[in-house]
Amino acid sequence: MKIGSCGGITRPSFLLVHADLPIFAYHKLQLKPVPPLGIPIDYMKGIGLITKFRCSVAERTFTFSSEDSFASKINNVRLGQKKGRSSSLYTHPSLLDMKNMKVANRARVYDLLRSIGIVPDELDGLELPVTVDVMRERVDFLHQLGLAIEDINNYPLVLGCSVKKNMIPVLDYLGKLGVRKSSFTDFLRRYPQVLHASVVVDLAPVVKYLQGMDIKPNDIPRVLERYPEVLGFKLEGTMSTSVAYLVGIGVARREIGGVLTRYPEILGMRVGRVIKPFVEYLESLGIPRLAVARLIEKRPHILGFGLEELIKPNVEALLEINVRKTSVPSVVAQYPEIIGIDLKAKLLSQQSLLHSVIELGPEDFARVVEKMPQVVSLSRVPILKHVDFLKDCGFSLQQVGEMVVGCPQVLALNIDVMKLSFDYFKMEMERPLDDLVTFPAFFTYGLESTIKPRHKRIVKKGLKCSLSWLLNCSDEKFEERMDYETIDMEEMEMPSFDMNTFMEPRSDGSDFDYDEDSEDARV
Repeated sequence: MKIGSCGGITRPSFLLVHADLPIFAYHKLQLKPVPPLGIPIDYMKGIGLITKFRCSVAERTFTFSSEDSFASKINNVRLGQKKGRSSSLYTHPSLLDMKNMKVANRARVYDLLRSIGIVPDELDGLELPVTVDVMRERVDFLHQLGLAIEDINNYPLVLGCSVKKNMIPVLDYLGKLGVRKSSFTDFLRRYPQVLHASVVVDLAPVVKYLQGMDIKPNDIPRVLERYPEVLGFKLEGTMSTSVAYLVGIGVARREIGGVLTRYPEILGMRVGRVIKPFVEYLESLGIPRLAVARLIEKRPHILGFGLEELIKPNVEALLEINVRKTSVPSVVAQYPEIIGIDLKAKLLSQQSLLHSVIELGPEDFARVVEKMPQVVSLSRVPILKHVDFLKDCGFSLQQVGEMVVGCPQVLALNIDVMKLSFDYFKMEMERPLDDLVTFPAFFTYGLESTIKPRHKRIVKKGLKCSLSWLLNCSDEKFEERMDYETIDMEEMEMPSFDMNTFMEPRSDGSDFDYDEDSEDARV
């Protein structure tokens, strides 16, 4: 079979090849014969003669057979030109049509959201699913995570996150780190922006940084659960400057991991706005900077106490009830939480209670707070039980008051242990009750570890001494006293809080300089 070539193609990008019977090419309204194909006459009779023409009008090429009306074809072409219709075999929507379709789809998505209580006002300009079904899938997935409509309304931009591309990869990563699934709901309520994050670019570097701060891998999940916002911080921003400043004031470098594990919120604190003013204010009260560092190591959450909202008003409240200004540093060092609670109300409540129970006056109450600031947090029932115990031991109400002022701890010790110590005091030591009134701290010493062995030593040596001389010293000092020929009365003073002992220097070879100018680094 021979195939003839086709002519009359005006567009080089559009080529039609026909294996038809004799073909004529029509170009610019001129007919050009094309050599016929070599096909037997009998075959042609069997299928009939079909003649096709190709014409080009206004740079458009059309093909039609002899069975069609040539004139009607031309008219249709001209009519199509007038109406602006494309004569292409495939029609594409115009940009306007596509825009209208997108608007219509978004309107349907908005209708769905409004029908379930979600306000879509903040979603304008956000890329959303083009179909209602996909949006419903996202909402249902968020519901499965425990988020309510209210939670979604608090951060509606979460609806711009794809379930497969965003949500599932992030949650899988958190799960692999050890974050408990039971905490996902609270995690996302606090920091829904995590669903927009890239695991590789955003999340993994932060986790690596936390591990570099000596936070143990097993503690990373707890840190993230407690403070999920940390996943949004820049590594060289607030996180690095806050840690550097703490080390600069004396927080031991080896303690940083534990400090951040217990209170990771430090990583989000501005040095210039939060940490530095806190440190400087405590210094102004008379607490040495190194002591402040020790406080932060032991109670890092105190950095979260609002300076203007809580700390300063609470210090004023202590001064108002006659706590001496020179005693404020020891009060804060002994019980840092006292500057972070609703203190004024507690002070008035406890002062009233102790006055009604043991007739404690305002000045005596101030001395009690100085010696044991935790008294402000004692509940009524334990206080009454301890007072009743002392009264049952034979002490008068006045003596109980003197004992409380001398050693407020008698209101908080284990009563069963106190009973054992008192029985030994009465049966074995055979001392008068006045000795306990003078030295109520007797109840704070271990019966088996301290009281019994020392009492036996002085009995064997034939010494007579006060309870203070017997107990208020270290084991090494007691051994020295056993060599004394006489008893030095100056050594019989009551124990008190020692700030120097509290802030004993720590050996740490790490260097971590802090540049105060760098604290302006932004998250």
